[in-house]
Amino acid sequence: MKEEKLLAVLRLQKCKAIGAILAKKLIVNVGDEVQIFREKSAILSKINGIGSHVLKHLFDKQNIELAEKEFKYIQEHKISYTYFLEENYPINLQNCIDSPILLFKDGNLDFTNQKIISIVGTRNISSYGRSFCNQLIEELAEHNPVIVSGFAYGVDICAHKAAIENKLQTIAVLAHGFEEIYPKIHKKYINSVNENGGFLTEFWSEEKPLRENFLKRNRIVAGISNATIIIESAEKGGSLVTADIANSYNRDVFAVPGRTTDIYSRGCNNLIKNNKAHLLSSASDIVKMLNWDIQKKSKSIQKQLFVELSENEQKVYDVLHQKGQQLLDVISLECNIPIFQLSSILLQMELKGVLKPLPGKMFEIV
Repeated sequence: MKEEKLLAVLRLQKCKAIGAILAKKLIVNVGDEVQIFREKSAILSKINGIGSHVLKHLFDKQNIELAEKEFKYIQEHKISYTYFLEENYPINLQNCIDSPILLFKDGNLDFTNQKIISIVGTRNISSYGRSFCNQLIEELAEHNPVIVSGFAYGVDICAHKAAIENKLQTIAVLAHGFEEIYPKIHKKYINSVNENGGFLTEFWSEEKPLRENFLKRNRIVAGISNATIIIESAEKGGSLVTADIANSYNRDVFAVPGRTTDIYSRGCNNLIKNNKAHLLSSASDIVKMLNWDIQKKSKSIQKQLFVELSENEQKVYDVLHQKGQQLLDVISLECNIPIFQLSSILLQMELKGVLKPLPGKMFEIV
């Protein structure tokens, strides 16, 4: 990414009044990250969600200084990063409308493996929970999945350690910047995690592990994976929030049942009882539910169509054929077609039987 573009993205990311969804909307509508800060306020205000409050923060000069400082840190420490429109951005996250526009990474991360599961739960893991977690990952090892968690006490670090022991890639998603480590006692695991995977964070280098950051972190944990597994949880807790987010992304959620008298099984039992999670009793439940036991039939490289496509329709088809399911906003960016025009194109393609709409403003070819 060119220096000017990265500085613009950092500046946009730092704006207090703009979250990931609004940032993507700005990028889609303006068409260029740098141009956002050159555009007239009168033009930007026509974009839905961009009012005077947002514009005030968008052009806050302090954000320029902060972005330049973080850019210098990235250069000096050779920090790797991935932008949500780049090919090396995790594809599962790319399909989440509120995923970060920029992710910082460290270690030996490989996002080409599509067998990704998140394992989360209470910080007060029991001997039963620890045993189940270790056995689960050991039994799943033959399928070579990527194990994602939040590097916290309890279930999180248990999952990371079990992945390392079974020579599986593990991804630790942080709720702070790379200059911080929380909890500090887990510093001893940094090298082993980096050797077997690495760390991801959307937070700038000096960002502290604030309470609200953990909630933001949870959406990455839920969004980057194909399924989220809750090992143990009380009736309330961050892992249940992660489960809710995963459900909102239409991802599979699994929960390990426990005795009704066990405090840290109540959350899992409630998820199962309320049909918010599949009951998980062994690794085979995940293998079957996620179809890891089925060999995918080879597909023809190019789909033969019996309909004629316009130039723009062909652009849309090519993107969906190459990248699979995509969000409306992402298709707009990839094809360089305004959303108001794209909606009509997608409708025509649907009528021709070329593609079909999915929940959450996503589309895929038939």
